[in-house]
Amino acid sequence: MYHLKLLYNKTFYATLTQFDADLAAEVHARGCPCGGRLHRADYPRKPRGGPADLSPAFDHRHSFCCDRDGCRRRATPASLRFLGRRVYLSVVVVVRSILAHGCTPARLTQLRAELGESRSVRTIARWRTWWQQAVPQSRFWHQARGRFAVPVDRGRLPGALLARCRGPTLAQRLCALLAFLAPLTGSGAGSPRGG
Repeated sequence: MYHLKLLYNKTFYATLTQFDADLAAEVHARGCPCGGRLHRADYPRKPRGGPADLSPAFDHRHSFCCDRDGCRRRATPASLRFLGRRVYLSVVVVVRSILAHGCTPARLTQLRAELGESRSVRTIARWRTWWQQAVPQSRFWHQARGRFAVPVDRGRLPGALLARCRGPTLAQRLCALLAFLAPLTGSGAGSPRGG
């Protein structure tokens, strides 16, 4: 269950925060397609699943709004911290979904302890449905699956994707996976709500 230790590693969360800050800076520098300037208009967040002493940076999701009257278009950068509008942190959804695949009684007991008895089974079932049905039908997946010479086993998502990521440490492989999934999280991604 070494995967779960990473969910409480402050250095890992600091890395995700820096990635998100870099992605936000790129979006801000591009400005609005209408030519207007983007002003910060972050979304407040109350993320679940991370350590109790999570950085205050996790209290908001980077977002911008055009300053031109008549436009006011939103620009929400991709994120490695947040998976769309889901209330659980992205790494929590990924790691716990991987652990739930082929869930043994010991894994289920640990996941229940981590998430809370009443929510764990329903929440993880909802995540598994999202990975098995919504992700493979998304525009993102139809474009991204072409990057793989050998097709990814959709029935083993997200674990099958993590197995394709390279890096000497689990943290580096998870960052690579979250970066791969980042297009699901920004403006116009159509990422599902909830959970």
